[in-house]
Amino acid sequence: MPIYAYRCESCGHTLDALQKVSDAPLRDCPACGAAALHKQLTAAGFQLKGSGWYATDFKGGSASSGAGKAASAAAPAAASTAEAAPAASCGASCACH
Repeated sequence: MPIYAYRCESCGHTLDALQKVSDAPLRDCPACGAAALHKQLTAAGFQLKGSGWYATDFKGGSASSGAGKAASAAAPAAASTAEAAPAASCGASCACH
């Protein structure tokens, strides 16, 4: 249920009321008793949290995910060939072998 802000035109009293959308607006001021309450225009109260809906829900396309798989598959192959062949400049007596 939304929270509505009201202000009395007679005495200036303000209040917030938790009401259903289908409820009738309040009219009587609780401070002075006059039938002068009016709804105020307020900003919507919501927050966007998390990593984002676009990146997690609607980001599609097999081209981007296929390119990521190909790059990750090529990286281990390059690392294994570097470990198998010793570097020519360090020789067999270094600590890296």
